[in-house]
Amino acid sequence: MIVEHDKRRAGGAYESYGEPGYPRRADGVRRFLGGSPAAVFVRLLFLSVLVGAVMAMFGLTPGQLFWHAYDSARALADLAFGTMHEFGAWILAGAIVVVPLWFISRLFAVSK
Repeated sequence: MIVEHDKRRAGGAYESYGEPGYPRRADGVRRFLGGSPAAVFVRLLFLSVLVGAVMAMFGLTPGQLFWHAYDSARALADLAFGTMHEFGAWILAGAIVVVPLWFISRLFAVSK
């Protein structure tokens, strides 16, 4: 069964730009923003004032929040790299013992 996928062709749902079925650019913007641009602006303005007031009550600034997040991420990265360093040392220490024993066992297995 052959199906026509281009809906803008003759006889399709998107016959012309003015028809209701054709996706308009403004509808895409409203869908992306979650409503009309003016309503979204008012909501964001209200939330910004509310969050700013709460932050002022606790004595927080955006810079403090940024540097706290940065320091937390840095500490997490240092912990991860330190763990990988120890893990690498374990692998190296084990390989110093395991690889020669494996090699000797292979030599004895080949000679039989």
